Amino acid sequence: MSSMDFDTVVVGGGSAGYAAARTLVAGGHRIAVVDGGPEIGGLCILRGCMPTKALLHAAELRHAIAAGRTWGIEAGPVTVDLERLMARKDELIRDFAGYRRQQLEQGKWEFIRSKARFVDPHHLELESGRRLRTRHVVLATGSELAPPPVPGLESIGYLTSDSALQLRQLPASVIVLGAGAVALEFAQFFARLGASVTVVQRGPQLLRECDSDVAQELEGALMDEGISVITGATLQRAEVVGPRKRLWIERAGSVQSIEADAIFHGLGRRAAVSTLGLEAAGVALSRSGKIQIDRQQRTSASHIFAAGDCCGPKDIVHLAIQQGEIAAKNILGQSVSRDDRLTLSVVFTDPAVAVVGHTERSAKEAGLEVRVAAYPFNDHGKSMILGCRRGFVKLLSDRTTGEIVGGACVGPQAGELIHEIVVAMDCRMTAAQLAAVPHYHPTLAEIWTYPAEELM
Repeated sequence: MSSMDFDTVVVGGGSAGYAAARTLVAGGHRIAVVDGGPEIGGLCILRGCMPTKALLHAAELRHAIAAGRTWGIEAGPVTVDLERLMARKDELIRDFAGYRRQQLEQGKWEFIRSKARFVDPHHLELESGRRLRTRHVVLATGSELAPPPVPGLESIGYLTSDSALQLRQLPASVIVLGAGAVALEFAQFFARLGASVTVVQRGPQLLRECDSDVAQELEGALMDEGISVITGATLQRAEVVGPRKRLWIERAGSVQSIEADAIFHGLGRRAAVSTLGLEAAGVALSRSGKIQIDRQQRTSASHIFAAGDCCGPKDIVHLAIQQGEIAAKNILGQSVSRDDRLTLSVVFTDPAVAVVGHTERSAKEAGLEVRVAAYPFNDHGKSMILGCRRGFVKLLSDRTTGEIVGGACVGPQAGELIHEIVVAMDCRMTAAQLAAVPHYHPTLAEIWTYPAEELM
């Protein structure tokens, strides 16, 4: 080991850090995994994907039971015991987190429960004062809630994606700030459990990275359920008025106020990097405050890599795992690069939204000439049977080669359906080749064949 204690130190034991650690160990590296979080498991397991999707499933069940009357099925009033709902969610998360804790504690590495900071490019100092000497570092510290950019909101109190997971009483009304995946998923969760919900978005549309037709379709579906949507709003201040909370906004030159029992801060998260002492290691940040990386996950310091939410470009678990593995493989000398063609996003609303590869907007910005075709779910047999009359699928193909370069789905099971296009794009299939693949009838998946045929 020369003068080094470790070949690599991985800072962070979430999805990205664990993926890097197991890959490095398989490659023969002597490593340490350092995690200073209050709990072991990472954001996805503890406060992200798993608990939120458990809550969304419960809300979907209530909504589906209430919709049974369309088929002559009457269940009577559908009530919600929030204590039991949260207890079931907690039970699931204990199982997930327990398994990850076991993996970290019993892995073939030294597992250290501590925060760490750089004192120089090859030395990390722990809270105990111990210093770790290492040839390489993988930073996988994840993200944290960003402070609310609304004057007065900090003092009056607000819900977040963390605190909402611990609710034991549902507020009668909620103002949701933001219109990204987390904000909209929680907005529909609150609404389907019986709360009055208003979504306030600063930009001109929901889901700002999506094409406008995708955003508008979801907005219409949410409004059909009674959710109010306000876009193009400047957030001015928040205050308490008796037992309620008031938000002042400016929109189209007019100042107005909205009141509710609670305000949910869904305006995003930031990279958890402030305590790492990155300056001492020569690690640069991007303008967004995330660790700057190249396609090999390498930072501005050639021996230091980053993976997951602390570097982006998207805070998505499967991407974090891929990045952790890519970082580790490059440390092991394998020269692997990230394939951004297959960048995938899913919003677990109902209808769900899923996008892979290029949108129409990003294709235009990249100078790529594409053909576009779409097909609606309200003209598709299986979705009509399911009562899903909102949404559509859309394919983008290269105008010259016919290769599929992007896809979007707003509709039932969009998060599952989009993977057909992920596989097609991974194999560099043309629209004609996708159209020729047999699809069983009646299924949701066969809807992709209609825009594919149009693009042949």
